[in-house]
Amino acid sequence: MWEEACCRKSTADNGWKLYSGIDPFCLAGSWLTDALNTNIHTYEVAGVFILVEQYLIDKLCDIVGYEDGDGLFCPGGSFSNMMAIHLARFQRDSTVREKGLYQSPRLRLYCSKEAHYSMEKAALFLGIGTDNVIGISTDSRGCMLPDILDMKILEDKETKGFEPTIVVATCGTTVLGAFDPLPEIAEVCKRHGVWLHVDACLGGGVLLSKKFKHRMAGIERSDSIAWNFHKMSHANIQCSVLLLKDKGLLNKGNGLNAEYLFQPDKCYDVSYDIGDRTVQCGRRVDDLKLWIMWKALGDSGMADNIENAFKNAEYFQKLLSETEGFRLVLPEFQSTNICFWYIPPSLRGQMETKEWWEKVGKVAPEIKRKMTVQGTMLIGYQPLSSKNLVNFFRIVILNPLCDFCDMDFVVSEIDRLGKDFIP
Repeated sequence: MWEEACCRKSTADNGWKLYSGIDPFCLAGSWLTDALNTNIHTYEVAGVFILVEQYLIDKLCDIVGYEDGDGLFCPGGSFSNMMAIHLARFQRDSTVREKGLYQSPRLRLYCSKEAHYSMEKAALFLGIGTDNVIGISTDSRGCMLPDILDMKILEDKETKGFEPTIVVATCGTTVLGAFDPLPEIAEVCKRHGVWLHVDACLGGGVLLSKKFKHRMAGIERSDSIAWNFHKMSHANIQCSVLLLKDKGLLNKGNGLNAEYLFQPDKCYDVSYDIGDRTVQCGRRVDDLKLWIMWKALGDSGMADNIENAFKNAEYFQKLLSETEGFRLVLPEFQSTNICFWYIPPSLRGQMETKEWWEKVGKVAPEIKRKMTVQGTMLIGYQPLSSKNLVNFFRIVILNPLCDFCDMDFVVSEIDRLGKDFIP
């Protein structure tokens, strides 16, 4: 009973919603930066934090393969994606800084149909327009199809008069956890002279593991990458990084040299006044918590967290495939996202007609209601319209404190909550 209670507590408390648990070293860094309450825009008010940020950006660029890269910490992955799109537009047409959109060509942004909704958010915010976000079809795993991407770009250039500007590849899609094929997509971008941004907010953590980093092979060919350490790497929210291959682009695209902040004749090297590289003025310190955690765990410890999540995901996937009443959405998953249906006894052994699937679609919402009311777990569900899939459960396994006992509990608890359900 005591062991079961421990499993129940870790499962319920840590959830399965992309963010889970607390790293004590990361928490200590958060407490310290909150206590000091400084803005990370000039060296004179945030000297050591600016040095820490530059150290981490250099380390991450080295991991990605940007020989002379740059970057900054951002308030979330959506902001990182938006900043990348903004800079891609600036590189395409630098006059947009002064003249705005009035004389600009009609730009196009391409991403998979499984990409994060922040691409459309960025398009509406930046004036590109959501109609100019072109969703590219995906294969059975949810990975972008490069041939379709190439065809869409060529069609826009030659027959529609659009200006293809940026392709966003996703490494770790929100629902299926798919990794787009970066080498093939990079070839398409090179052929058409289009910026390649990689949204690795969820899946970027695989770069820290020798065992799984092959899932992002070709990342060095990208122009920018968004990477959230508060997801797969288990840092405290928020801890998001934007990395760029071009070292000077942040200053060129965003710098305004406000004289009341960024005076050129200060008594120190003003290249350390990094606030002008972003569109923000006030920016919280998000680097120290990651630095402290990384120093405490080391490269091997950071990799262990990633590999433990994949180990749990592999076990969970096998458990589902062997347990009556559960059905996987895919035969296998590329990330720690595991998607599945629960088929209650009342629906088993029947013809799988359209009406049957409609009934299956009602199962997950009812089980979710029960688990929420009883407080045992918090697991998300959703349909996937792009694949004509009705509601299914989606678990994203990230918490390094979880083990096989937790995986067992999830299956038994869903079965307990759903076995008497009659849609």
